Amino acid sequence: MGTKFHCSTVPKIACCYISSLCLIMYFLSYTYSVYIVICWVLSALFLFSKTSAGAVPVELESSTDSEEEEEQPARHPEGNTDLPPEYWQIQKLVKYLKASDQKATVLTLYAMMDLNLMQETCQLAIRDLGGLEILLNLLDTKEVRCKIGSLKILRKISHNMQISRTIVDMRGLQRMVTTLDSPNKDLKALSAETIANVARFHRARKIVRNLDGIKKLVKLLDCGTPNLAQVSANQEKDVEVARCGVLALWSCSKSCKNKEAIRKAGGIPLLGRLLKSPHANMLIPVVGTLQECSSEESYRVTIQTEGMIKDLVKNLRSDNDELQMHCASAIFKCAEEKETRDLVRKYKGLQQLVSLLGKADNKQLLAAATGAIWKCSISTDNVAEYKHNALQTLVGLLTDQPEEVLVNVAGALGEFAQIPANKPTIGKCGGIKPLVNLLIGTNQALLVNVTKALGACATDKDNMTIIQQLDGVRLVWSLLKKPSPDVQSSAAWALCPCIENAKDAGEMVRSLVGGLELILNLLKSTNNEVLASICAAIAKIARDEENLAVLTDHGVIPLLTKLTDTTDDRLRHHLAEAIYYCCMWGNNRESFGEAQAVAPLVRFLKSKDTAVHLSTAKALYQLSWVPNNVITMYERGVVKVSCSVVVAAFLSPH
Repeated sequence: MGTKFHCSTVPKIACCYISSLCLIMYFLSYTYSVYIVICWVLSALFLFSKTSAGAVPVELESSTDSEEEEEQPARHPEGNTDLPPEYWQIQKLVKYLKASDQKATVLTLYAMMDLNLMQETCQLAIRDLGGLEILLNLLDTKEVRCKIGSLKILRKISHNMQISRTIVDMRGLQRMVTTLDSPNKDLKALSAETIANVARFHRARKIVRNLDGIKKLVKLLDCGTPNLAQVSANQEKDVEVARCGVLALWSCSKSCKNKEAIRKAGGIPLLGRLLKSPHANMLIPVVGTLQECSSEESYRVTIQTEGMIKDLVKNLRSDNDELQMHCASAIFKCAEEKETRDLVRKYKGLQQLVSLLGKADNKQLLAAATGAIWKCSISTDNVAEYKHNALQTLVGLLTDQPEEVLVNVAGALGEFAQIPANKPTIGKCGGIKPLVNLLIGTNQALLVNVTKALGACATDKDNMTIIQQLDGVRLVWSLLKKPSPDVQSSAAWALCPCIENAKDAGEMVRSLVGGLELILNLLKSTNNEVLASICAAIAKIARDEENLAVLTDHGVIPLLTKLTDTTDDRLRHHLAEAIYYCCMWGNNRESFGEAQAVAPLVRFLKSKDTAVHLSTAKALYQLSWVPNNVITMYERGVVKVSCSVVVAAFLSPH
């Protein structure tokens, strides 16, 4: 009486009873088949006992979906306790939305808005419980209050990317774009802002464009307010509609086709007008849109001609870091044009950009500011305007920074170093060592900019000494193995001043095992910039007789001769220079003639580039020491062509 059995002990007791029954039945001569059935029952009960003890055999876990749904609450009672109270409220509210009349729907929507809709659990609950479909269907009704309530909720939950994708799948964007035509300003603003949240991926942006949504959004920018600094109460809604329209265009502008659609719809002048606003919440999306669109040359030119550079520079002085970042990014892209670089200098923006470097903790702002400084410093007039502290600050940013910042800083130093006075300053500020350390990286843009900076600094003897001590030349030379043509050409250009200014350059080159073979192998490249830079490097290497002998033995003459069919003047200039220096060893002059290099060289004189004329004349002079080469030159009309070049040189205003 009163004995209690644990759930796992009950099957064991049952097994004992059945086992005894089994033996009795066997001895009573029951059929053997009955005995087998009882044994199966016995086995099943043993398995059940193991399951109760915690060891669950795989074959017993399978069940129908309905059984899983029934058993899950019992198995995992803790699963529902993790859900916030808002989840159950949303479940009730969604049920009300499905069965409510118009007034009750509005009240239900406002009750839903009181919940924490920025919480992911609530956002996904609305979707999973069927609320998202109802909210989108409400946009098809004629009741404005229902539409506004629905859009206010959609505006918040669409920050979730999963929700945004579901909205697109449910054709929600089509309804929102249609709502942009509504005469109700609140509806237009809410639709535009929700589109801004949804259009964060390619398919959504394409849908907006295909629905003529770009034109409709651009139309919203015309708020009819000439002076945004003084907005009346009646105009506030128009300005808010314009702000939401810009937010949507900002998201859409990440597509190249949408950028063109914004331009064709007349968006640039309207953005320029909104750029006069004194409010950061308007300026940030406006400048953000301009920054995205500035990757297109047509936009850069229009931004410059519409007078927007002045406003961008002005807003660099804002107290808002995000606005400063977008303005600097826009200048970074627009400064590809010389006219824009001059305007930044004219409006005193250069030193303002340098002052932003003080906010080193804000990496996005730092990247934008260093990028703008880099592009603006392409103009040497701008470099002269920067104060001495700018160079020191940039050198200090060569370590412990994100790659994006490093790319921009190295690029800026490469431009600063084009002015001779800045080269020793970079060395004295300790800039050479961190630049050399960056040569072991993998970022192609960074390697291009670092090699350019080091190449420019290498013309200073003291800098070159440091580069050699740090084994920098070997590191630069090793970059010729990189598959990127940009890295190869940049490294080859950097090697030219390194070889020219190194102590005992000939021995230094010979110490690089396999270096000359690597150089010659790149003469087989199909990239003209790589070929030009390698020819320039060969012209430096060939000034050492021993190295020239090695180059000759490795077949430099036929490789150079194959390039003489080029029409690229930059390549022609350095190719002729390489041939000139390669002629100064053994029978190389005769070898060039035998390889049919003379006749194509004569054609180089027909170029309009005076640098090509000079290097070609030098090469032909060396080749003319061989009588057969002279005959070839004469037959190709070298006298007539040379006379034309001389006359043109005398008549040139330069």
